[in-house]
Amino acid sequence: MSQAPTTPPADDEIDLGRLFGLLIDHKWWIVGITALFATIGVVYALLATPVYRAETLVQIEDAAPSMNPLSDVTSMLGSEPPSQAEIEIIHSRMVLGKAVDLLNLELNVAPQRLTLVGDFLARRGVERPAFAEGWASVWAGEGISVSEMPMTDEMRGKVFELEVLDDARYALYAEGERIGEGRAGEQSSFAEGAVSLRVAEINAPAGARFDLSRTTRMQAFIGLRSRLTITEKGNETGILNWSLEGSDPASLKRILNTVADIYAAQNVRRQSEEARKSLEFLKGQVPNVRQELREAENSLNRYRSQQESVDVSLETKAVLERLVNLESQINELDFTESEISRRFTPSHPTYSALLEKKAQLERERAKLEERVNAMPETQQEILRLSRDVKVGQEIYVQLRNKVQEMEIAVASTVGNVRILDNAEVLPGTVAPKRPLIVVLATMLGGMLSVGLVLVRGLLRRGVEAPEQLEELGLNVYTTVPLSEEQSLLSRRIKRKQDKRGQSVSTDVLARRAPADLSIEALRGLRTSLHFAMLEAGDNRLVITGPSPGIGKSFVSSNLGAVCAQGGQRVLIVDADLRKGHVHTTFGGKSEGGLSELLTGKLELDAVLRDTGVEGLSYVSRGMAPPNPSELLMNAAFSDFLAQVSERFDLVIIDTPPVLAVTDPAIVASQCGTTLMVARFQVNPVKEMDIARQRLAASGVMVKGCVLNGMQRKAATSYGYGYYNYAYN
Repeated sequence: MSQAPTTPPADDEIDLGRLFGLLIDHKWWIVGITALFATIGVVYALLATPVYRAETLVQIEDAAPSMNPLSDVTSMLGSEPPSQAEIEIIHSRMVLGKAVDLLNLELNVAPQRLTLVGDFLARRGVERPAFAEGWASVWAGEGISVSEMPMTDEMRGKVFELEVLDDARYALYAEGERIGEGRAGEQSSFAEGAVSLRVAEINAPAGARFDLSRTTRMQAFIGLRSRLTITEKGNETGILNWSLEGSDPASLKRILNTVADIYAAQNVRRQSEEARKSLEFLKGQVPNVRQELREAENSLNRYRSQQESVDVSLETKAVLERLVNLESQINELDFTESEISRRFTPSHPTYSALLEKKAQLERERAKLEERVNAMPETQQEILRLSRDVKVGQEIYVQLRNKVQEMEIAVASTVGNVRILDNAEVLPGTVAPKRPLIVVLATMLGGMLSVGLVLVRGLLRRGVEAPEQLEELGLNVYTTVPLSEEQSLLSRRIKRKQDKRGQSVSTDVLARRAPADLSIEALRGLRTSLHFAMLEAGDNRLVITGPSPGIGKSFVSSNLGAVCAQGGQRVLIVDADLRKGHVHTTFGGKSEGGLSELLTGKLELDAVLRDTGVEGLSYVSRGMAPPNPSELLMNAAFSDFLAQVSERFDLVIIDTPPVLAVTDPAIVASQCGTTLMVARFQVNPVKEMDIARQRLAASGVMVKGCVLNGMQRKAATSYGYGYYNYAYN
């Protein structure tokens, strides 16, 4: 009774030893892929456009308190540092938009360079070689200066191509069509006036080409704003560091200095405008105050005349001075309130503080008014009229002083912005970071190569040890090591219907290198088969496998040669009527073989061929028939097997893959012994089990297996070992 096959146990554990072995086995792949990525990183780092950074330093000072009539009120509350508000002003269209207009940043002029290396060569100062005369690419030292390019809104965003004709003329193209010519230094119109262009200077040979385009003002503003970075140095210092990045150092410096100048100029205008508005307000109050003072003086003089010069007591004089002082302060606050009401609402902290101070002064004035009401009527009237005169005089003097102060402020306004450092380009580049790019590319290549090796090794779990096949109930008669000598005897052929082709042998290894380890393994198979076939009903041996390219024909031809060298008469039959290539091993042709015999075109003696090895003959597959399976099911094939079994001691039949066609099952059903070949790390255990079941469904019991192409690999030696040795 044959032992029932057992299912291999499930193993969900990670075999770290095997994974480490896979890395060792594929170390050169890992090194190669890593080196490739490192090379790509180096090339990219060298060819990438360098990015520079320009910086400038600006200080925002607190405004001088004497320059503003509101400073007395705001000084009580303190003020927040103006840095954040000023940063937003710098980022506004009022500043950056004007820089876009002044520097014409909407216009983009890009020279056409050689692909990949053009910019690199230009940065290295490589000038146009003689063989590149007339090329469209622009080299180092070549360029044009475009001063103006007005166009309609419909044309904005389109790319125009300018071709240099000579040192004074150029041609303009739109979407590949030539739309006109122009001369340097002149304003030229194109596309019926939709586009105008003024090229100030041409410094490029004929044939050089440039791409011209003009974006919208908003797009240019957004692009500049995104590149401009402003940070405050320290906490509430008011010192701002501006930085701008780009590929053109000279342009960075020019843009940053222009933006700084625009910002400083608008700050001065803003400070001057504030002082000017305050001056206008104060001047508007002067006539009213002067008129009120005159009326108060006239009223006091009339009353004195009527009362014949009434004198006032010392107490009345003290109250009068106190009232005048309070009235002066209250009136000054009234002026301030008139000014501040145009800027803030009463709920603003500055406005609220002013109202609170004014209410306090009015309460003090009310108390003094009560004392005045207790005086004699004549004294009261004199005091009130004198108070009006003195208050008017104080107010008038204060107002005149404020007017003079604001006139000085308007004339001497310098703003509260100071440019500490003009824009300069930092040494070196900020991007690309070449060492970092190379390191990251190398690490990426290493990780990717390791990942590919591990994933490939985990997904392609072919048979790696005889124990794996024996767990299926298949006896492994021998393991055949991979022969380096055999690889020298192989060549790849490709038929029309094949996409990858197949490797075929051009000689018999047993005859070329009889001492090879793989031949020694086949000698062991010969001994094992001698005893295994004693129980079989005939001397026919079928060699098959689950898939193509696993070495079935190699095992068949060399096993036949080894058996013939042992004194047996051996016949090798190529029963793969589709793609059999046993004939190439023995240097023959496929025509005149098994297919011609089965169709009755040739007799047995006509298809038997000598191999050059004593005692060994073979039958080629013949011409590929349209119905190979039907031919093998024909009685002629059974008669053929009966005849060759009588004439030879051993008949080895090479068949196509089991999982591809049904031919192996048809042939094996008429033979006593069937062996399957498995390729090391190619055929999974599951595939071998399916092939065995498919043969079993046709009544064919597989006698055993041959594990072919065994290699000494770290991935397998950790788990299974390697037991083939040379013995000389």
